[in-house]
This record gives sequence, structure tokens and C-alpha cells, in this order.
Amino acid sequence: MSTALITGGTAGIGLSFAQRLADRGDDLVLVARDQERLEATADHLRTAYSVTVEVLAADLSVREDVKRVEARLADAERPIDLLVNNAGFGLKKPFLANDVDTEQNMLDVLVVAVMRLSHAALGPMVARGNGAIINVSSVAGYLPRGTYSAAKAYVTSFSRWAHTEYADKGVRVMALCPGFVKTEFHERMKVSRTSAPDFMWLDSDRLVDDALADLDANKAVSVPSALYKTIVAGSRFVPFGAVHKLQGLGRR
Repeated sequence: MSTALITGGTAGIGLSFAQRLADRGDDLVLVARDQERLEATADHLRTAYSVTVEVLAADLSVREDVKRVEARLADAERPIDLLVNNAGFGLKKPFLANDVDTEQNMLDVLVVAVMRLSHAALGPMVARGNGAIINVSSVAGYLPRGTYSAAKAYVTSFSRWAHTEYADKGVRVMALCPGFVKTEFHERMKVSRTSAPDFMWLDSDRLVDDALADLDANKAVSVPSALYKTIVAGSRFVPFGAVHKLQGLGRR
């Protein structure tokens, strides 16, 4: 029996991971800020899939909350076999239109929490000789467009390195780099679904199915769909000015 810990596990990509993993029989630890929504999601998953679901309310921009999740990941008596670092948000306004504390909160969730939770998970995984981490990054990390893109570039680069560093220890690490996905992400940013053409929007369940298949195939990076693979491949050849005009591209 395997256990997966998923941050941001009550909506969007995180919820799709929870449902897919529960469907294959994995027990779950769900991490999110909203205790009531956590409990409701856990009750649904327990009933629908007959798995054990633990909930851990935590705001990953708050260091003490992050430490509680770290402690759960480091608990050798209750091992976590798969960590999905999924929690995240974006900012609609440009850098100088946000106050620095807002930018810091995003950095704490997208980068600092990913680093700290990965560190906490890797120790016991390496000691056991097995385990896996999926860090949900973004196609935005390949496009130089502000602090969100910069944060996701870190996540992808870190995951690539960790994939190579810990492969011979029996631990798989993969960055998942979606583009636009039909979730609450853009709604919370107050960005309309019309911000990108319909053909660019991905289904979160299909995205997760493909990501889990790529993890099983031991890939360092999972980029969904031919469209986004083309965008990633072409990003190194597109002039910066043209990239800058792709407003919001790649934000999941």
C-alpha cells in the first residue's frame, strides 16, 4: 500500500491527482489552507475509493505551517511514497504593481515550500531506497515573463537536477510543466477563460494521467500535449520581445 501527500489537493490539478491516485488504491495525505474544504474532499474520497485520507490544514506561505508538513513527510513510521508539490497561485498585476510582501508570499509558496518539502521527503526516501516526487511547474518557466515564470524556472531546474542526483538512490523526481488548464487557477487570479483560445486549455484529469505515465517512464520533465511540447521546444529560438507579448502564456 502506497501513500501520497498532495499539496493543494482540494481543487484543480491537485484534486485530479488525489482522485487518480485514490482510484489505483493509494492512501492520501491532503494539504490545503481550507479545513472545511479539506474535510469535505477527504470524506468524498474515502467514500468513493475506500482509501485512507488524512488532512493537514496548512498555509504554505507561513513557515510554521510548512514545518508541520515537513514533519509529516519526515515521519519514518508513516512513510510517504509520493510527494506532489502542487500548491500555487499567480499574480495578475505586473511586478511593481504588487507590494513586495505579495510577491514574497508567492515566492514562498512556489519556491521555498517546494524546496523545503522536497528536502523533507528526500531524506526518508533515499534511506528506504524508493519514492517519488512530482513538482508541478509550468511552461511559463521556459518564458521569461516576471516572477511567476522565474519561480517556475527554479522548480523545473531543481527537479531536473534532483532527478539525476537521486536516480541511483531509487528516488524519481519529475517536473510537470502544464500550460493553461481548466481549473480554478485563473479564476482566482480574476483572469478570464477567454485569455487564451479554447484549443490551448487542457483537461486536468488527462494531464494527471499523462504525468503519472511519464513518472512511470522515469522522465525528468513532463510536458503535456503536442502543442505545449512545441512551445517549449521553440522557446529557445523565439526573440525575447515576441515572448513578452504572449501575455499569461503557460500559467496553469
